[in-house]
Amino acid sequence: MQGSSRVAAAGSREAFTGALAATADRSRLAEELFAVIGALDGNATLRRALADPSREGADKAALAEKLFAGKVSAETLVVVKGVVGQRWSTERDLSDTLEGYAVETVIASAEAADHADRVEDELFHFERIVAADEQLRGALGDQTASAERRATLVDSLLTGKVSDETLTLARQAVVAPRGRRFDRTISRFLDTASARREQQTATVTSAVPLTEDDRARLAAGLSEIYGGKVHLNTVVDPRVLGGVKVEIGDEVIDGTIMRKLDAARRAMGA
Repeated sequence: MQGSSRVAAAGSREAFTGALAATADRSRLAEELFAVIGALDGNATLRRALADPSREGADKAALAEKLFAGKVSAETLVVVKGVVGQRWSTERDLSDTLEGYAVETVIASAEAADHADRVEDELFHFERIVAADEQLRGALGDQTASAERRATLVDSLLTGKVSDETLTLARQAVVAPRGRRFDRTISRFLDTASARREQQTATVTSAVPLTEDDRARLAAGLSEIYGGKVHLNTVVDPRVLGGVKVEIGDEVIDGTIMRKLDAARRAMGA
């Protein structure tokens, strides 16, 4: 985001946090925010009117109230008015911020139920499953298929196997990717979750599944190194033979046997 949009995002956050604290139905708030984003994405005239930097914020907030009052809850309307009342550099920055608030609302619901870690794990592993299956990836990304058909496919894959929050976000990523690939959308959702939870995320690749003790020790060690909480996304890849590879931010800590063998081959000129 450019400077004015960063200021706008900060200025709209108070409305969001207030609405999130006030509502007893976070699933409804998230659903309605996603619906508003869909309305903006599907109507260029409306999107331009609500994001127009030449219009007064109060005028844009009044327009939002006229359009959405009675169609969404009071809490959702507070968030929407708080967002459109700001001055945005681009229309996309406005809708992306609303999307971020919708995702945060889902994560906040999971936090209240004490399974936010589970949601992050489930989203990460579903993205990996999709990435590894070309046919599934094509079916989920087929924009010629109806949104209902793609949502039904997600439901058939995940219902009863993941948390309600995971299902909500996975369905949203497939039904309304907003011009992004599925993996990019899931990555964005996971980044939003990490930012909300004030943590870093590390992707750990190992030859065999890590035990809970292994995960706890590794997370504690990384937290000490990087400061603050570190959430682990784990990947099992027998090709690494042994050890672990840790990717966190732009850094890679590779302690796998495969890496050491590759280094030995290079040293011998193989």
